[in-house]
Amino acid sequence: MKISAMGIVAFTTLVLVTVTIMASMNFPFNWVFYVTIFGQAMVVYMVYRVLTDNYQTSKTFEDFYEDHPIGRQD
Repeated sequence: MKISAMGIVAFTTLVLVTVTIMASMNFPFNWVFYVTIFGQAMVVYMVYRVLTDNYQTSKTFEDFYEDHPIGRQD
Protein backbone atom coordinates (compact mmCIF):
# COMPACT_ATOMS: atom_id res chain seq x y z
CA MET A 1 0.00 0.00 0.00
CA LYS A 2 1.46 3.32 -1.09
CA ILE A 3 0.92 6.28 1.22
CA SER A 4 0.34 9.58 -0.55
CA ALA A 5 2.54 12.61 0.00
CA MET A 6 -0.27 14.35 1.87
CA GLY A 7 -0.55 11.33 4.17
CA ILE A 8 3.14 11.70 5.00
CA VAL A 9 2.59 15.42 5.69
CA ALA A 10 -0.31 14.60 8.04
CA PHE A 11 1.68 11.92 9.88
CA THR A 12 4.71 14.20 10.28
CA THR A 13 2.49 16.97 11.63
CA LEU A 14 0.94 14.53 14.11
CA VAL A 15 4.39 13.41 15.31
CA LEU A 16 5.60 16.99 15.80
CA VAL A 17 2.43 18.03 17.64
CA THR A 18 2.89 14.96 19.85
CA VAL A 19 6.44 16.12 20.69
CA THR A 20 5.08 19.51 21.69
CA ILE A 21 2.42 17.95 23.92
CA MET A 22 4.94 15.56 25.47
CA ALA A 23 7.36 18.39 26.25
CA SER A 24 4.65 20.54 27.82
CA MET A 25 3.42 17.63 29.99
CA ASN A 26 6.94 16.97 31.36
CA PHE A 27 7.38 13.50 29.89
CA PRO A 28 10.80 11.94 30.57
CA PHE A 29 13.57 13.61 28.60
CA ASN A 30 14.62 10.46 26.74
CA TRP A 31 11.08 9.95 25.33
CA VAL A 32 10.89 13.54 24.13
CA PHE A 33 14.41 13.36 22.71
CA TYR A 34 13.83 10.19 20.68
CA VAL A 35 10.46 11.34 19.35
CA THR A 36 12.10 14.66 18.39
CA ILE A 37 14.84 12.84 16.47
CA PHE A 38 12.17 10.71 14.77
CA GLY A 39 10.19 13.87 13.93
CA GLN A 40 13.24 15.52 12.37
CA ALA A 41 13.86 12.44 10.23
CA MET A 42 10.19 12.52 9.20
CA VAL A 43 10.54 16.18 8.13
CA VAL A 44 13.46 15.29 5.86
CA TYR A 45 11.53 12.34 4.41
CA MET A 46 8.40 14.47 4.02
CA VAL A 47 10.28 17.13 2.03
CA TYR A 48 11.76 14.42 -0.21
CA ARG A 49 8.35 12.80 -0.82
CA VAL A 50 6.60 16.10 -1.57
CA LEU A 51 9.31 17.25 -3.99
CA THR A 52 9.44 13.93 -5.85
CA ASP A 53 5.67 13.34 -5.91
CA ASN A 54 4.23 12.76 -9.38
CA TYR A 55 1.54 15.44 -9.05
CA GLN A 56 0.18 17.15 -12.14
CA THR A 57 -2.38 19.91 -12.47
CA SER A 58 -4.07 21.73 -15.30
CA LYS A 59 -3.60 25.09 -13.56
CA THR A 60 -1.08 27.62 -14.82
CA PHE A 61 0.29 30.89 -13.48
CA GLU A 62 -2.35 32.66 -15.53
CA ASP A 63 -5.02 31.15 -13.25
CA PHE A 64 -3.55 33.01 -10.23
CA TYR A 65 -5.51 32.11 -7.08
CA GLU A 66 -8.56 29.86 -7.28
CA ASP A 67 -10.49 31.84 -4.67
CA HIS A 68 -9.85 35.22 -6.33
CA PRO A 69 -9.45 34.79 -10.10
CA ILE A 70 -7.74 37.57 -12.01
CA GLY A 71 -7.67 37.75 -15.77
CA ARG A 72 -9.51 35.22 -17.87
CA GLN A 73 -12.84 33.83 -16.78
CA ASP A 74 -13.91 30.36 -17.94
